[in-house]
Parts: sequence; C-alpha cells; structure tokens
Amino acid sequence: MEIMNTKTLMARASGKEKALKVFKNARLLNVYSKEIEKVDIAVEKATIIGIGTYEGEEEIDLNGAYVAPGFIDGHVHIESSMVTPEGFASLVMPHGTTTVIADPHEIANVAGEKGIRYMLECAKRTPLDIKMMLPSSVPSTTFETSGATMDSSSIKRMKDLEGVFGLGEVMNDPGVINGEKDIHEKIALMKGRPIDGHAPALKGLDLNAYILAGVMTDHECETPTALLERVKKGMYVHLREGSQTRNVTDLLSAVNKNILPRLLFCTDDKHPEDIKQEGHINYNVNLAIKHGLDPIDAVSMGTLNAANCYNLKDIGAIAPGKKADFIVFDSLKTIHPNAVYKNGERVAENKKMLKNVTSYHDESLENTVHIDKASLDFSLHLKQERVHVIGLNENNITTKNLIETVKINNGLYQNAPDDDIMKLAVVERHKASGNIGLGLVKGFGFKHGALAMSIGHDAHNVLVLGDSDETMTRATEEIIEMQGGIALAQRDGKVQSLQLEVGGLMTKAPHEDVEKTLSQMKQTLRIMGLNETIRDPFIQLAFLSLAVVPSLKLTDRGLFDVEAFKLIQIEAREGE
Repeated sequence: MEIMNTKTLMARASGKEKALKVFKNARLLNVYSKEIEKVDIAVEKATIIGIGTYEGEEEIDLNGAYVAPGFIDGHVHIESSMVTPEGFASLVMPHGTTTVIADPHEIANVAGEKGIRYMLECAKRTPLDIKMMLPSSVPSTTFETSGATMDSSSIKRMKDLEGVFGLGEVMNDPGVINGEKDIHEKIALMKGRPIDGHAPALKGLDLNAYILAGVMTDHECETPTALLERVKKGMYVHLREGSQTRNVTDLLSAVNKNILPRLLFCTDDKHPEDIKQEGHINYNVNLAIKHGLDPIDAVSMGTLNAANCYNLKDIGAIAPGKKADFIVFDSLKTIHPNAVYKNGERVAENKKMLKNVTSYHDESLENTVHIDKASLDFSLHLKQERVHVIGLNENNITTKNLIETVKINNGLYQNAPDDDIMKLAVVERHKASGNIGLGLVKGFGFKHGALAMSIGHDAHNVLVLGDSDETMTRATEEIIEMQGGIALAQRDGKVQSLQLEVGGLMTKAPHEDVEKTLSQMKQTLRIMGLNETIRDPFIQLAFLSLAVVPSLKLTDRGLFDVEAFKLIQIEAREGE
C-alpha cells in the first residue's frame, strides 16, 4: 500500500477524516465481549476500518437495528440443494449466510476431478464465499460402484488449485485407525490446512487415533456424550440441522460457556424448500435461542467459532480489519435478516437476492446416467421368510438392522401392504454394469407407487423404492430418460419428475422451480400415505445407500452391515 493511501486510511479509521461509508446507529452484537454496543460501523471498500462514532461520505442510518457478522456454514454439500453453486448462493445469502465450507464429494463421486473443477469455476462467479474442500473418500467404501476414484495422487494434483481450502470429511475412519497408506497420504498432503471428520461411531482409544492422524472436526455427533468426548479431546463439533438429520436440540443440553468456543453450526444436506421455509444457518441459531441459549452465544457459534475453527482470520466478527460481511435484523428472539452485506455491498434484502450471478456451464457433466433399460429386473429371490430389513430412525440418516418375517411366493418376495415394508433397489448408473442391489425397508408408509432418484449418497447410483416392480421400473425409466433427477411413478400411470441434468445431482434451473416441484411431489407422497414423521422423503431415501453411517444400508453390490463393515445376505441367520 502506498504511503499516501496508508495515511488516508489511518486518518479515516481514526476519525480524523470522513470514512467512505458509515453505517450509523447500529446495535452491534459483539461476539468478542458478548455484549450489545450502540455504535457506527465504518467501511472502506470491502473492509471494516472501525467501530465507534464516525462521519462518512456515504451514511446509511440503521435506526437502531441489530447488526451481526455474516453467518458461516461449517460443513455443507452444495449439491444437496439440487442447484448449482450460483443458485445455492441466491438461495442462502438472503438468510444471512456469507461463507460456507463446502465439500463437493457428491459431484466427485460422479465425475471425479472434473466435477470438482466445475464447482470451483462456479464458485468464482458467486458473491458467496465458498471455501472448497477436496473430498477425502471417493468412493466412500470399496463395497459400491462410483463414477470415479480419487486417491492421494488426485489430492496432490488438485491441492494448490485456486479455491481449494482443505480436506473434506474423512469418512474412512477404519482406514485411518488401521494406518492405511492412501488415506494417511491424503491427510499428509493437506497438513496445515483444515481437515474435517466424519466419525459417528468412534469413541475411546480409537477416537484418539483418529484425532492424532490430524482430523479436527466432526459433524456426526448424535448424543451429548459424543459431543463432550470430542471437545475434551480437542476437536471442534458442528451442531447440524439439515433437511433430515437434525441434531441441534438433542445436543444443546451439553452446551455450556466452557465448551462453547469449540462448537459451531452446519447444515450438511438441506433442500431448497426447507431453506426457503426455515432459513439456513440462521435457523440453527434461532433453534438454539428458542431452546434457551443466549442469543449472542448462538450467533457466536454461527460466526466467530466457525471462523476460529477454520482459521479464517478476516471474518466471523465485526471489528477493524475484518471483511464487511454482516447482517441487519430487528429481533434477537428470531433472526431474519432485513439486509445482508458482503464485502460492504448489500447483496440481499427482505429475503430476496439483489445481485445477479453469472452461471457457468460444462456439458461434459451432463448425460451421466448409463443404464440399459433391458437390464432392469427388481425380482427379489428369497430362500426363507426371515430377513434383514432396513429400519428408519426419525430425523436421522442412521438406520436399524431389523429382522422381519415377510411373504414369499415361489421363492420371490411378495409385498404385503399392511406390514409397511417396501422393496429397495440400488441400480448402478456409472459404468452400465447391470448391478442391482436389492433389499427391504420398513417405515416409509406410502403405497401404490415408486420413488426413484439419481441421488444416492455417496456413490450416487439410482435408488428406487416401491411396492411393485412395475412402478419401480417406470420410475427408473423416467430417470434414464431425463438423464438424472427424481421421479415419482404412481400405479395409475401418473409420473411426476424433477430433472437434475448436472451430474444427476443438480440443475441450472432457478431454486424456486426446484422448491415448487419438490413440494408438489412431497404432497403427492403424503396423499399416498407417506409416514408423517418423515420430514423429507427424498433425503431419507438418498441416504439409504450411505455405507459409512450405521446400521444397515444397501449398495449396488448388496446389503451392507456398517458395524461389521461387510456385505451380508438378506436372509437372517439362525439365532439372529
């Protein structure tokens, strides 16, 4: 910086000269001192130069409104919003989110390095600050077929690309603990950068080894006990509130002033309809406030704590030298931003995005569903009536390993509507292998149709859930015809669908279109009898193939016991 510019800047910061822009009469939530201050905020271009009493060349009177730092989502998969990063920015920024830590392992499981480069290019075009992590676990396990494999050489090639921030959630905790070479090479390559974790079942000495390897966070805590153990051992813990997995209220009982600095918020996977209706990170904050957490402490978890966790020294607070990322709102009971500022410029107002975003297009990420329709066969052959069935857990992506007695006719499973058990299939869609994993699920409740998706965490094969082979076939054929998306086929022949042309995961269409279509499909599922406890049937289904979250899941290779970490037969063994 030139001497004259430095002198001018110091003069403005010290009040000797007018600042370029001053936000007058703010009630500032000071996340450092945990108090509310009546101040002016002076801004020079994208940077806060001072808080206090100022005059400005441009003055914006906030008339006593509250001001807090822009919110930070500590862990999110943008692809789960089903819109591209450009659409995601316009979806979340009106709710006050100005920075996200994004793990693109969904698109990476479909398209590998090419998918990550696409996300990086999209991120450059948004006002949202997207810190991109390199996926550590593509595929999540060796017991499924994904569209790509990213080993340590992939991390080495990509780690210095513009926009790459750290290493995404390390889901291969057995590999870490057992000293497997590739995962430890990935961690070593990203040493000195943030390394996120994913370890729902780890505890005790195994957790020690996991942390020793270099993992610094976990967003998979389901109990206060797990949260406290991680904090005591030096980890940061995300309190997650997504569309399906919702942990904030369950974990708040463990929160106290002593451990608060180690806690932050994330959404992980949240659909656009839920973001529109509830909010984004501000929803986590509001939920914590509703359940008794001090508002400034709740805001701190969504701002300063996240910034400290990820060593983001220029955001997370409103203070000299920080980016001018902040929100303006009227009530501490429920925080709904009236205005959102990014780098000192107003980007959203009254829940609407003001800034246009230029989209990025890559045709090579389209037409990614490779399934021969002639190969579709959903017949489930059984040797006995007692079988393993996937049981749903309310508000969570974990499942139960149930033993149920089902009907068989000539060696084939027969649907019995009264037992609330439906057939589940995972159809491999990357390599046209013809693999179809078959299993059973209890708890969805809807009848006379099938739901199919090209979203199936994490390998993203096609998941199909239904009560007849005919509707399952029709829903899958619709996915093939659209080359990715969600399809709901009813027994009367009606089909509703949402095309997700980018990798079978996202669309370039406006998020409003996605919200409307998903809402209509959900309404139809409710009419068909969808279990009332299932908030989001699409996310509930999408995670039934995630073979790194307990307890029983299904991949294109077959039924997978997560605790035993192996494929098992659907028929129950004697004594089970």
